[in-house]
Amino acid sequence: MASKALMKPTLNFKHGTLKNNEAQVQSHSFGQVCFPGKNGVSSSRKSVVVSVVTTETASPATVVAVPVKTGSTVLLSQKWREIQGLNNWESLVEPLHPLLRNEIIRYGEFVAACYKAFDLDSNSKRYLNCKYGKKNMLKEVGMDDSGYEVTKYIYATPDVNIPTQNDAAPGRWIGYVAVSSDEVTKQLGRRDMLVTFRGTVTNHEWVANFMSSLTPARLDPLHDRPDVKVESGFLSLYTSEEAETKFGLESCRQQLLSEVSRLINKYKGEELSITLAGHSMGSALALLLAYDISELGLNKADHRRKIPVTVFSFGGPRVGNLSFKQRCEQLGVKVLRIVNVNDPITKLPGVLFNENFRGLIGGSRYEFPWFACSCYVHVGVELVLDFFNVQNPSCVHDLETYINLLKWPQRLGIQKEGFDWMNKARDLLISAQSLNINLMMPW
Repeated sequence: MASKALMKPTLNFKHGTLKNNEAQVQSHSFGQVCFPGKNGVSSSRKSVVVSVVTTETASPATVVAVPVKTGSTVLLSQKWREIQGLNNWESLVEPLHPLLRNEIIRYGEFVAACYKAFDLDSNSKRYLNCKYGKKNMLKEVGMDDSGYEVTKYIYATPDVNIPTQNDAAPGRWIGYVAVSSDEVTKQLGRRDMLVTFRGTVTNHEWVANFMSSLTPARLDPLHDRPDVKVESGFLSLYTSEEAETKFGLESCRQQLLSEVSRLINKYKGEELSITLAGHSMGSALALLLAYDISELGLNKADHRRKIPVTVFSFGGPRVGNLSFKQRCEQLGVKVLRIVNVNDPITKLPGVLFNENFRGLIGGSRYEFPWFACSCYVHVGVELVLDFFNVQNPSCVHDLETYINLLKWPQRLGIQKEGFDWMNKARDLLISAQSLNINLMMPW
């Protein structure tokens, strides 16, 4: 049955369901999709209501203090390590802690700024680059009170060729690096270094997304680790540079590692955090950067402690194999994946051979010797939303929908049904077929 405009959506959190008030979703084109101003979002999932959450959502620039049952106040500055994943968000996801929810929304807004500032006017001199300068970018997109200063723009150059296009892929603006101000640093409890990435936009990026073969990452020159493999297209975006011209851009990787190292050195001696946030393809780049920083040991403040490295992934695909996941965990990389259960992008690549493979064969997990190297596996803790609009299927991957549905939670419930892999696979195919043809589904 087709859904009507402004119906109450249902969001699932890991093993729970979060029902929302009527979210007023605005019209945007974020992450390859565009939907109308009035958007009906509905779900057929059954749930049992068990508790109520009434905390108001903070604006992107607000650092909140949350009242607790004892009447005291929990400040973000006191709990920031747990919010950044120190204990893998244990007891914070179910039920969803108000501080964590506000931080997810806040970082989601920083990612949304990438789309708002990206110039899609083919007649503009800044076409496929940022519309604004670093000093004014956040102000121009309505985040002038965010308390962060943009320090560097990041460009990526896909190392791919399109037969119908003779020109090489130039570097395109893909995100930015920002750092918290002194005032916000006091409220956060640490100096936050933030890197954000947008999702796929250009044709060359789409072709890179189709390069779904696993290839050794080999980002650490001192340790080859051939068993740690990632998707070749994402790795190409991350490591390729403009080699055709004498003064071409450095690779996305070189730009990022240089800036992160500079900021760590600049604020040496302070309490620091490294937060990486991205949507869709940007989530994959965020995870690669988190792994790279940790593998190279750039986040070692001194011999006794490390700077926390946290990824907030919105609608992100799988990035690497089981060995990549295990290595990320060994290095202490924390990843919170915010996904819509109906979003096909989060099922890719590795639709069949992935972390759920044992559900098809009825055996124990990872029992095949080739599994660790040949199958894609998600990394981190999953925060699962559940929304779908029959009248506008493309909303399932839209970043603005993700953010807006998190802004108005009302009740938290527990799913009655368990995980049904075959039905999920069937739903994935139906959802993929229903998406706008312009989405050019990768893999």
